[in-house]
Amino acid sequence: MSEPSARRTEPFKAPVGTRDVLPPESARWEALVASFATHVGDAGYGLVQSPMFEEFAVFARVGEGTDVVRKEMYDFLDKGDRHLALRPEGTASVVRAFVQHRPPVPWKVWYAAPSFRYERPQAGRFRQHHQLGVEALGSADPDLDVEVIVLLADFYRHLGLQQVELVINSMGTAEDRRRYVDDIRSYLVGIIGDLDPADAEKVEAHPLRVLDSKRPVTIAATADAPRITEQLSPEAAEHFERVQAGLGALGVAFRIEPRLVRGLDYYTHTTFEFVSGALDAAQSAIGGGGRYDGLVESLGGPSTPGIGFGTGIERVLLSCDAEGVFAGADPSVDVFVVDTTAGDAARDLSVELRRAGLAADRAFDARSMKSQMKAADRSGATLVVIVGPDETAAGTVTIREMTGDRVQHTTPRAEMVTHVRSLLGRPT
Repeated sequence: MSEPSARRTEPFKAPVGTRDVLPPESARWEALVASFATHVGDAGYGLVQSPMFEEFAVFARVGEGTDVVRKEMYDFLDKGDRHLALRPEGTASVVRAFVQHRPPVPWKVWYAAPSFRYERPQAGRFRQHHQLGVEALGSADPDLDVEVIVLLADFYRHLGLQQVELVINSMGTAEDRRRYVDDIRSYLVGIIGDLDPADAEKVEAHPLRVLDSKRPVTIAATADAPRITEQLSPEAAEHFERVQAGLGALGVAFRIEPRLVRGLDYYTHTTFEFVSGALDAAQSAIGGGGRYDGLVESLGGPSTPGIGFGTGIERVLLSCDAEGVFAGADPSVDVFVVDTTAGDAARDLSVELRRAGLAADRAFDARSMKSQMKAADRSGATLVVIVGPDETAAGTVTIREMTGDRVQHTTPRAEMVTHVRSLLGRPT
């Protein structure tokens, strides 16, 4: 048993593989999520919020043979002896919500949520990482695949990212996939001695994961592996051709990658991934997804096609840093109130300014004028409203501009908001 916290002498720290996101960095996260919400909202996607934990079976059914379920899932028994798991990815929870609530289709939703996987922490990948994503359920139309892919491509473009490559593949129909899994397993059994040992153990239970390996030995050994794109049924081939034609018509460049099988068992037809050329290969995948036309049924719902994507906030911001785009804005407010009297003015005027739709801050603890002005400088405020004994006696405030020659204005306290708005160029 661990040492009781009462005798602990070292300060607590965030668990390994997690991190705190503090201001001003958190403001950049807010801006990213807000940009994403506007971007996908313009395409008719509404926000969905699902629990961060589900019944273990929700996730087990979508990837029983994968490392996500076998090795990386945070699962536990709760006090009611229920087997639960923290969400390792976004799609399964959204599909479970669809099955439970049966909204009208097409159902187009987006989410911003933490996901949890017990894996080796690396740049842009943590044991608690955060994803933005969309899911669209209720249509098998390949044009919906195009819409979803282009949404993500355009989002990256709006952020300013240029070194991003789109790779696509098709897993075919569910029957195509089953047939291909059997073919790949047979092929891999014949070369199992040439595979990296970590991949060799996957051959029987989950052979597709071997194709997705990033280990050089395995990549070389499977260079001549059968390709599913050469075995697609006519239905699947037509679907894939329509997706390619749509991407081409909309000016979205792509490369077909037959090894792209994605990480979970539920994918059919289109799979896709966006790779950043500005990042090291091990961290280069910044987003991706695909179609999952059998997932709703596997979770107890009616036959319902679907497609979606996820993109990691940490990985996207890492890419932005590498390309020098989407820089974080300096934290600032419109007005900082400096009060050298009893503090009543700072309390009341800061709230009055906020109620008027302006960003306002103040100091506390009866600090000196000098200390409060330093705080005003740090705040990035455009204007400082100063209240001292003279202003209090005269019923006025002094407004100091914090740029240029720092011009000062004296105005009746009752007209402060109007004057501040005028100086800021805001409608009065």
